This record gives sequence, C-alpha cells and structure tokens, in this order.
Amino acid sequence: MQKFIVSRDDTIYEAWPDLAMGADGRLVCIFSECTAHTNRELARLTIRISDDRGRSWSDKIYLSERGKRNAYFNCARIFSLADGRYAVVCDFLENESNVDNMRNFIWYSDDGVNWSEPTELPIHGIVPDFYETSNGRWIVSAHHALPETGKLTEYFIYSDDKGQSWSEQAILAADPRYNLCEASVLEVAPNTLVTYMRENSGQGWDCFKAISYDNGTSWEGVYNVPLPGCHRPKAGILNNGDILITYRFLQGGRSATQNMFGAVMPRDSATMTVRGEQLARIFPIDFDRSRTPDLGYTGWVQFDDGEIYVVDYIVDDAPKAQIRGSAFRLDEVLLG
Repeated sequence: MQKFIVSRDDTIYEAWPDLAMGADGRLVCIFSECTAHTNRELARLTIRISDDRGRSWSDKIYLSERGKRNAYFNCARIFSLADGRYAVVCDFLENESNVDNMRNFIWYSDDGVNWSEPTELPIHGIVPDFYETSNGRWIVSAHHALPETGKLTEYFIYSDDKGQSWSEQAILAADPRYNLCEASVLEVAPNTLVTYMRENSGQGWDCFKAISYDNGTSWEGVYNVPLPGCHRPKAGILNNGDILITYRFLQGGRSATQNMFGAVMPRDSATMTVRGEQLARIFPIDFDRSRTPDLGYTGWVQFDDGEIYVVDYIVDDAPKAQIRGSAFRLDEVLLG
C-alpha cells in the first residue's frame, strides 16, 4: 500500500475530504480548512487536483470564503455526474445550536477548477450525501434529530430533472433506538438502492442500512450491517461488481478514533436483512500514531486497471490534521 500527501499545511487543520474522478482520470479532492476539529473558525472549502493518479497534487483552489465560528460551510461531498460535470454538496452552519435548520447547497464544475455559484437545496440537516442513479435520478440526504424521539434521523429529497425541481423532504431512515447519520447511497441493481449509515451513539455499534426497491422513492429498514464501529461509510461498486465500503472505526469506550478500515462485500449481501447472512471482509487502510489521533471521512475511486485510491484526513506525524492518499490493489491487501 502506497501513501501520498494530498495536502499538508502545518499552520491549519485540514479534514473531512472526499474524492471524485472525471472521465479523463482527473482526481478532484475536496476538504475543509479550519482552526481545529472543535473550532470551525476560518473554515473554507478547499480543492486540490491530480492528473497523475494522486501521486502529486495542484495548489489549493478555494470554493468558499473563510467562515466564522458560527457561520461556515461544514462537510462536503463531491461526485462525477453522468453528463461529465462534477457536483459538490455541502451544509452551511449558521448557528450550531440549531442543527435541524442547517441549509445545504450544490455547486457544479466542468473541470474541477472553475465552479458555479452555489444553489440552495430544499433539505435541512448536516453532512449531506449526493447520488445519481443509473436512470438519472439525483438523491440528496442529510440528517438531523427527529423531534418525537430526539434521535438523529436521515432525511432525503430527489430530483428527476437534474436538479431543476425536487421532491419534498422525507424520512429515509429513523429508529428510536439509534442515532442514524452520515449516509452513503448506493445502487446495487436497477431501481434497488441501499443507504449505509453511521450510528452515532459512540458505543461501537454496527453500521446500519435502509433499502429502496423503487429507485429511492420510499425506504424500508433499518437493518444491521456486520461492520462494527462504522463512522461515515463511503460505499461504491468495484470493477468486479463487489461493494467496497471505507470508513473510520470507533470501537467505543474511552478509545479515540485511530483506525481507518475498508470492507469488501458481495453484491447480494446488500439486500440481506439478517446480520448473520451478510459477508464482509475487513482490512486496515490507515492508522493514526498521534497521541491525540483524529482521522477518517474517506472518499475513494478505482481506476480501470484495478488500483484503488482512498483519501482520508489524519493527524499522525503532523501537528494538525492533514489529507493523505492511499493507493493499493485489493488482491494485495486481502490475499497478502
């Protein structure tokens, strides 16, 4: 497994990355700069580009102006659209005591360098996800607390006309036992979608999922996934048809987040609703050696020749968090 520095600036905290690849192989990594994990003063969305498979990266490109402590863009996702454009979605926090009403925005770019002005989306919550299905439906999700239970709940909207109009906001997944958040939507068969989610009680509980059999119009579940301690899953389909999920591992207890894992699952496990029937092969990707570790929030792509490139943020040998790239092939990782 090869390691690369995507971005390291020891004067500022860099975290929460995501990654997209264009049709020409260009990699676009988006992340946030800020003062610290718990202090988002000076936060701004930042982009670096690689045209050599993540071996070197461009200077920083800024998608937003610097924010203030209680007014800033928070956690972005980036995607490659079927029409060749890139899309970024991100939440904007104006008052941290009122997460339920956080606004979300979307930007577009043809090249990853020049971006449109942001357009507001009709969904409230934080840490949004964006997904485009094979028939062109766009799905955006975000989470906030359900008033009746106080538990974190995943909400969604969808568009069938490339973002010109949107459905009303509705619940994607809710359970009075769990705090469900940080969704990653994935199409596993025509009209069949699975949303993988973090459980945010800090107890090391499983990843959870909801399933849709009507292209994301309605959802059922939630169901356990045999990935304990799974934070901010990033799911996708590999070249061979299997599912890869990358995520931060939090085992619960007093331990900090210090491991970043990947899990390979066969496609048929996605719609299985019994935990014991699902298969997952988990492997390590990154480890934070710092005495005050902080890492995770991954994005990944796979090249035509099979190489996988993952980005995450990590402290490790830096005074503040940095963005790191990991390049590997699954036959090397899983077979030794």
